[in-house]
Amino acid sequence: MGDKKNQQFLDRVEALHVTVKEHFGDLLESSALYVGDITLEVLPQNLINVMEVLRDDPAFMFSQLIDLCGVDYAAYGQSEWEIDGALNEGFSRGTSDVGLSEGQERRFAVVYHLLSVSLNQRIRIKVFVDSETLAVDSVVPVWPGANWFEREAFDLFGILFTGHPDLRRILTDYGFVGFPFRKDFPLIGHVEMRYDEDRGRVIYEPVSIEPRVLVPKVIRNDHRYVNDEENVDNV
Repeated sequence: MGDKKNQQFLDRVEALHVTVKEHFGDLLESSALYVGDITLEVLPQNLINVMEVLRDDPAFMFSQLIDLCGVDYAAYGQSEWEIDGALNEGFSRGTSDVGLSEGQERRFAVVYHLLSVSLNQRIRIKVFVDSETLAVDSVVPVWPGANWFEREAFDLFGILFTGHPDLRRILTDYGFVGFPFRKDFPLIGHVEMRYDEDRGRVIYEPVSIEPRVLVPKVIRNDHRYVNDEENVDNV
């Protein structure tokens, strides 16, 4: 019974994927169906048009924006967890010298997750922002609930949403410098805050803690972790 329902679900998703591709055609940059999830990559200039159709067309009826988030693709595909060659004191996910991978031209994207309550369908939309302006059209006119989501993406990634009614930081403090979810933002930050009893207020100072290793390299000298047959014999 479970296998039958699962197959029915996959068939419905496949049918939706076909319908979406046929409906939008050249308005899409790409589309993908993977493990039951549909992802559409939309050109920035087509974003609002596509979103309005997905909301209003009886074939889709995606009336609800579930989530909106920014993505930083800097160093995408590069491993930060390589153990071979790590120093004895370990290795870290420190993000100095982070840049685009070879052949990569686009860095920041916005990802939208939509839900059709009436048709019980979900879909993911991805749009890469302009690399120079870091701006993309706001979808607040389409889904007013996107207001705070877009403010969060602006606050954490520095992505600008053209037409947003009140685009300002929402999570970080007043006067915060930088965008903390960017891959090149230092893990220890730039400043630290404390309450100064003499001044009777909170003050900001340059960060004083040392950069720290987050993932230690642990070497266990027993037969489970030794590849050398000679060393195995001596354990």
